[in-house]
Amino acid sequence: MTRVWRDWRGPAPAWVIGLLAVLLVAVATGFGVLPWPVASGALLGPVVSSAVLRAYPLVSLILGAAASVTLPLALTTAVPLWTAALGAATVVISVLAGQRMPHARPALAVFAVALVASLFVEPATGALLLTVTVVLPWTAGRSLCQQARLAAAGIEQARLHERNRIARDMHDTLGHELSLLALRAGALELTVAEPYREAAADLRERAATAIARLAGIVTVLRDGEPAPLEPDSIEDLVERAARAGAPVTLEWHGSRALPPMAGTAAHRIVQEALTNAVKHAPGAPVRVCLRTADGVTTVTVSNRCGVRGRKAPGARAGLTGLRERARLAGGTLRAGPNGDDFEVEARLPHTEAR
Repeated sequence: MTRVWRDWRGPAPAWVIGLLAVLLVAVATGFGVLPWPVASGALLGPVVSSAVLRAYPLVSLILGAAASVTLPLALTTAVPLWTAALGAATVVISVLAGQRMPHARPALAVFAVALVASLFVEPATGALLLTVTVVLPWTAGRSLCQQARLAAAGIEQARLHERNRIARDMHDTLGHELSLLALRAGALELTVAEPYREAAADLRERAATAIARLAGIVTVLRDGEPAPLEPDSIEDLVERAARAGAPVTLEWHGSRALPPMAGTAAHRIVQEALTNAVKHAPGAPVRVCLRTADGVTTVTVSNRCGVRGRKAPGARAGLTGLRERARLAGGTLRAGPNGDDFEVEARLPHTEAR
């Protein structure tokens, strides 16, 4: 959450800075028709607000509220260009201030004071301008910030979930290997000569101790859940999806004996891609293709795109997890439209074989 907050405190996008510059130029046109103190104040207000916006968004909000309350004094029967530009600049600055303020209470205090001040200037017009140019834009900026925080938190949660799954898979694999090691050590203890029997017994005991510690770690990672069964093969995944009615085909070129990391990542990618295909494009043909060559396995899962504009909840969380899975396996993953299809493609190097 802290990282998201720092991102919002970063510099404004270039197009926002350009828009403010254009509006300030329009405000400067008031120098020819206004007394210089009034014109200078109308120009310096947005300039100072923009300058301190990143470090002191509350100051920018106060200046914007002051401008919206005093702006009715310059309005007569017509709306000059500089007043419209000043109001638009206040809207932009209020949105950015809403994105950068961590707490709402100071802003509410500013709004209350500005509303009371407008009663002594132009009650109806001042309150209306305060609402349109400051309160509503600030609320919109705060809403945008909260939505971005929620989206970033969802992505981070998906990353952590996938990392925990990877940790569990690795510990399951190590547990299997350690069990075999303990069995081999026990067999050696019974067959080797007396001088080596003590060393074999020590090896067996150390392996058993490692298994016990590993079991404790896995239990913590799974929040007390029991260890899962050995995962199905990719062929089993495709066959089960086909039995469920999905029109899925499998092509596999090259060796099917993949190293543990690449094999587990390939299994997870096919599993998630099949789930997404059935969820977002039910009934559409799905093609699963694996190619192994030069120590790299390429996994491709493609399906006809579903209804345009349709997005199921959590449509990006699974892809975020797959990217993390591929990255930690030393590979890359690409997902997106490819013509009329939606395609997930991962390149997984056989790092364990090197």
